[in-house]
Amino acid sequence: MPKCLNCCLPEENFSRAMISVAVAGNVVQRVSFKFLESAGEMASAVRAYDWASTSLGPIESWGASLRTAVGIMLSSAFPKCIVWGPELVTIYNDAFRPLLGDKPAALGRPFSEVWAEAWDTIGPMVDRAYAGEATFIEDFPLVVDRHGYPEQAWFTFCYSPIRDAEGRVAGMMDTVIETTGKVRAEQNSRLINAELAHRIKNLLAMVSAIANQTFRSASSMEEAKATLDKRLSALGEAHSVLADESWGGASVKAVIERVLSPFRSVGDRIRMEGPPLNLAARQALSLGLAIHELATNASKYGALSDDCGRVTISWKIGRPGSDEEFRLVWEEQGGPVVAEPKRRGFGSRLIEKALAGEFHGKVHVHYAPEGLRCELFTTMNNIRIETAEFETPSARAD
Repeated sequence: MPKCLNCCLPEENFSRAMISVAVAGNVVQRVSFKFLESAGEMASAVRAYDWASTSLGPIESWGASLRTAVGIMLSSAFPKCIVWGPELVTIYNDAFRPLLGDKPAALGRPFSEVWAEAWDTIGPMVDRAYAGEATFIEDFPLVVDRHGYPEQAWFTFCYSPIRDAEGRVAGMMDTVIETTGKVRAEQNSRLINAELAHRIKNLLAMVSAIANQTFRSASSMEEAKATLDKRLSALGEAHSVLADESWGGASVKAVIERVLSPFRSVGDRIRMEGPPLNLAARQALSLGLAIHELATNASKYGALSDDCGRVTISWKIGRPGSDEEFRLVWEEQGGPVVAEPKRRGFGSRLIEKALAGEFHGKVHVHYAPEGLRCELFTTMNNIRIETAEFETPSARAD
């Protein structure tokens, strides 16, 4: 067997060393370590590793093809990993290290152990590389375990065979970059575009319905224009609340406050009370329109038409997703005597039918002499709360 001479050199002289390998006293080969001159932590790790404990053997016994490949890899700023020999011994550069996450040190270990959780998928590609066939694939999905739990990731990589001096495949080069961020961004972009189209379609349908009903119910063109302008303004305010929350739902309080902003002149005569609760987009828009109609009616005929009346808006909730009751109450007091209208306009229909339908509940409007009272009843399992709708399409509630 060849005998190694001068194999224990100080670290600072390692990269400049020429090791002579002698057989029966005759020098037959001079091995240069200049291929390990690259700076970086992995170059130092490769120099310090006990390669004699692997099937590669000590560095001074490495063939020219392996030394050349390792030198190219360590000098590259692109993530690269060499897999060598039948035991798939792993050698990688500094740029490759982040791909490993918190995995145990992979240097010198079989590639099949390092990526054991994905081996059923990538193993056949490694086999093809060892058979002399390169594989290039973009945005390839893999479930990997890098931080103590399985995670979905995507990679663009190439497995290229490396041949020795005789032309035989001795290993492969894994050139790889993680594309998880890009893939997720593209997925989210597609979802956002689809969601935007969905929202626009719903909004246009709602605007069309409001316009048709407003012009149908108005006694004059001037009244229709003024009423339509106010209703669209209320719709816009509710829409703004949802946009502020990236269409991830809107709180009952925020919707009511924004829609009632044109009525701020009445000061503290409008009071709200109720626990925090987020609504899905369509329910938030319907509630906003209903509150606008109630406030408009109150300012014309009810508690806000004089200087004495007041309005209380309150809501109570149960456990999310349960059959417990959700109730929202609009109650007027102290205003003029109330009488039931002789004709039901679009505003009344919007409150009594559209609002009830959107919440899958019931709306009762009481025209008591002391003040109008409107109550919305439903159960908590009908309160649709939107969360993370851009992450999972199935989370969309409307």
